[in-house]
Amino acid sequence: MFFGISHLVVPVKDLERAARLWRDVMGFAESRRGEGYLDIDTGNVAIRLLQVPAIESRVSLRLTVGNVQEAYQALLAAGAAARYEPMRTPELEEMACVSDADGHSIVLWRALTEDEWGFVPELPKQGQWYPDAEQLLQRLLAHVPALFRMLARRKTTRVIELLASEMHSPVTREIVIKGYITASAKVTRYRLVEPLRAEGINPDDYREDFDYE
Repeated sequence: MFFGISHLVVPVKDLERAARLWRDVMGFAESRRGEGYLDIDTGNVAIRLLQVPAIESRVSLRLTVGNVQEAYQALLAAGAAARYEPMRTPELEEMACVSDADGHSIVLWRALTEDEWGFVPELPKQGQWYPDAEQLLQRLLAHVPALFRMLARRKTTRVIELLASEMHSPVTREIVIKGYITASAKVTRYRLVEPLRAEGINPDDYREDFDYE
């Protein structure tokens, strides 16, 4: 019966003024125009700017941006009014908010990368680990780009604990090294050489693990 949202309707008193903000300042595409309205394609949802004689209810729109500070300053320069300046939240995100000429709030948002969190997440471990083994893996994972680190943390921890289980052993440094290598696709294992060397580990001692299919 229900197929999804076709448009979010934003009432505006001056259609061309609103169009300049969304199209010219924010860079979204104008997709359709009709009597008293203009559709803006934001890439994942359409916004219909609907001209009205008076704003009876205001909306709040949340936009994903690459740089909150730059987007915030761009909207202020275009005439938007500040609601709150860029700030970091306990939910590990960065946000700022402005009001457009019609009083609608525009929230600018991005998720913080793991490098910006200010803390190192715990490993999703279940078995017994020696402290030096856990610390080694955390340091090795720090070499993984932040965008992929969470996935790498989960996969590598799982492989390491599987190895430890097969060896009927708590997780040791040696098991961490082997699991760290074999958890990566063989074609990308060359990227592990420098992180291992940075930890004083000779990759040549683990050629068998590098060649493991």
